[in-house]
Amino acid sequence: MDEFDVIVIGGGSAGSAVAGRLAESGKSVCLLEAGPRNNTVLVKTPGFMPFLRDSSNYRFETVPQKGLNGRIGYQPRGRGLGGSSAINAMIYIRGHKWDYDNWAKLGCTGWGYDDVLPYFKRAEHNVRGSDAYHGDDGPLWVSDQNWPNPGSLAFVEAAAQLQLPRNNDFNGAKQEGFGLYQVTQKDGERWSAARAYIEPKRALRNLDVRIGVSVQRLEIENGRVTGVTYSVGEKRRTVKARGAVVLSAGAFNSPQILMLSGIGPAAHLREHGIDVVVDKQAVGNDLQDHIDYVSSWQTANKDLIGDSLTGTVRMAKAIIEHRRKRTGIMTTPYAEAGGFWAVMPDAPAPDVQWHFVPAMLEDHGRTKVKGHGFSLHACVLRPESRGTVRLNGPDARMAPRIDPNFLDDERDIATLRAGVRLSHRIASSPSLAKYDPQDRYPIDLDDDAQLDELIRNRADTVYHPVGTCRMGADEDAVVDPTLKARGIDGLYIADASVMPRLVSGNTNAPTIMIGERCADFVTAALAG
Repeated sequence: MDEFDVIVIGGGSAGSAVAGRLAESGKSVCLLEAGPRNNTVLVKTPGFMPFLRDSSNYRFETVPQKGLNGRIGYQPRGRGLGGSSAINAMIYIRGHKWDYDNWAKLGCTGWGYDDVLPYFKRAEHNVRGSDAYHGDDGPLWVSDQNWPNPGSLAFVEAAAQLQLPRNNDFNGAKQEGFGLYQVTQKDGERWSAARAYIEPKRALRNLDVRIGVSVQRLEIENGRVTGVTYSVGEKRRTVKARGAVVLSAGAFNSPQILMLSGIGPAAHLREHGIDVVVDKQAVGNDLQDHIDYVSSWQTANKDLIGDSLTGTVRMAKAIIEHRRKRTGIMTTPYAEAGGFWAVMPDAPAPDVQWHFVPAMLEDHGRTKVKGHGFSLHACVLRPESRGTVRLNGPDARMAPRIDPNFLDDERDIATLRAGVRLSHRIASSPSLAKYDPQDRYPIDLDDDAQLDELIRNRADTVYHPVGTCRMGADEDAVVDPTLKARGIDGLYIADASVMPRLVSGNTNAPTIMIGERCADFVTAALAG
């Protein structure tokens, strides 16, 4: 039977960081990942993001959402090495200083901004070099966009024309303002967490990477995790852990694996015939996600990305250029520009984030729209609504039951309403108005009832679920501030599920930071 110092479940953003760092420290590590290696041209080429295969995406769905007029929401999640960092828009955002200081106030000792900043810097290889806020020798490459669409530059200028400040570093001294995003790319290619932490170490004898395996459950004896059972096809296999198991399967699959292992709300486990090992009500609770509304405009101008003969020819040429030189418009993250601003008077920090896309988006890009235009996402950064993740059945192959409970709290729709109105003000500013944009969903924006109905008919996630295995100092929390699971020895959880509150921005960089910290916590525990 296989035996390792540490078993890491999930090779996503945090799992890659944990496994890579622990292997680097000399520990024998087994990394278990359900999906493929994600080492293909489709994954590596940023502009191919809308065309990625199902094998790299779980493509989860929510239960019908009351706050979205009964619609079923789409929940893409990365599958394979790199996890969601292999399919995302590559935007490098850490969140606001206030977020982490608030974590500390909530009882997560050691997670204030000054505590986490060194880990962000340690992970980062920023092409701009190092300074008080950035690192330049870490494994995760962070680059500027060298070929932004003219529409993205026009968006930044349009915001400035409304006296909204420019910001060329959302991860520096302040987050407020508008500008181009930095991206997790190296030399024009996507730089996922797996490319940063796993691929350079694949030759190490103490790192065993197993892809295409489906974790069934944790093995627990006398209150301690001793190993993991996984399946390959119909065959099952158990690997043993001498020191620790790190669960890094993400905000949906980590609580699912815990519940399948008997850790979770007791009544729910019994409903599915699962023996209760630890009655932990918080497992699968506290789901938070960025609810997002996409405004969309059509233009006659064909400089913007679009479905036309002109657009097709341009993209064909761009694909050839990228294959030859790794340059040009196929380096696009699509969400090229954006900004952060407070729209509510009592906000302690920016409460809305914008993502500008120089193309018309419909249904997460799954519905193709003829012609050219641009879209502007507005998302509620710190939603008050809370949802759940539950089991659909006792079989690990079944997708979890996801209920984000979007827009359940009226404060969320009030914030989103103000954010959408600012989106339209920016689109009407001279720099964008020169495109003569035609609103694809025109309403009376001053009418709250009309705007709320439009939002409830079209809003959905912008792909940042967290909180389902929350960290805290209280006994009800799933993990303590060292990411150790409460009630089970030897078990750690490291992914976005541990966030007690959703950060104000994209979640990939914070999740990698959590993985970096977990590696240190596990190393210290095993040394002790």
